[in-house]
Amino acid sequence: MGDSGSAAERRLGVGFGVAAYGAWGLFPLYWPLLKPAGAGEILAHRMAWSLLAVLVLLAVRRVPGGAARWGWVREIVRTPRKIALLAAAAGAISVNWFVYIWSVNHGHTVDTAFGYFINPLVTVLFGVVLLRERLRRLQWAAVGIGAVAVLVLAVGYGKAPWIALVLAASFGTYGLLKKVAAVPAAEAMAVESTLQFLPAVGYLVWLQAHGTLDFAHHGAGNTGLLVLAGPVTVVPLICFGAAANRLPLSVVGLLQFLAPILQFLCGVLVQHESVPPARLAGFLIVWLALVLLTVDALRGARRRPASASAPAQSTSTSDSASSILDSTLTQASTSA
Repeated sequence: MGDSGSAAERRLGVGFGVAAYGAWGLFPLYWPLLKPAGAGEILAHRMAWSLLAVLVLLAVRRVPGGAARWGWVREIVRTPRKIALLAAAAGAISVNWFVYIWSVNHGHTVDTAFGYFINPLVTVLFGVVLLRERLRRLQWAAVGIGAVAVLVLAVGYGKAPWIALVLAASFGTYGLLKKVAAVPAAEAMAVESTLQFLPAVGYLVWLQAHGTLDFAHHGAGNTGLLVLAGPVTVVPLICFGAAANRLPLSVVGLLQFLAPILQFLCGVLVQHESVPPARLAGFLIVWLALVLLTVDALRGARRRPASASAPAQSTSTSDSASSILDSTLTQASTSA
């Protein structure tokens, strides 16, 4: 009975995970529907309506018996360091969102997919450079191969693949800041959206004052789609949380590649973006790097239960390396 119940929970978790990453992967089909609004206005609507959506989520979700529904607010207000970290995270994800929306709406969806493919490698590199974490050999190999992929694309383009690099760097920075802040996903998003709200509304007011606001000027359908930018941001977050609570981290990590795969397919099959040989070579090389990273993560996941009872000294290097992957696999809760 217990095994069948556990299997049912895992199947449900996989369903939630596919729903979350599938939604993020299909975002390239949604943002173009918001035209003629520009990327800046779409971003502002996403920020503003996300605050309302996440507050509704926090208001209706279950809380443990005896716990105050909004007690977490007091704790965060009393910790200026966490507010500063989340403010920086809000800035990083704002850059990420803007570049992503602009790129999709200007025919660069394939470039955004490459950015999210190399993001795990950038996160691992951040762990080494900024957190002084140590890597295993397969992880070093994956990072090196990923660097080769970027160089191949740079040679093919005749310039650095700036869209992919900005997306990977901004999202890697976001994940690092969220890891250090250590605030649950929904609560963290509420704080970030609160910090984004006034600048977003201010920008929308500025557009209206200059007669360039598209909101409510192109029919009820377009207006409704702009308002939906909030729920579209928050609903996958709910699904991600439900998946993370039911699945091993290694499975969540494998599911995360569904999003850039779908982005790539949207770019090629729906938006008919070209994939010249140099770009395809770059993708093939980075996929090899991700295979190595995934194999290493799965090996680490299998070793972890056995090493849990071993002395702390003997597992310090492995745990350090694993924490990078843990951050990589779980930080995707507000991607795309």
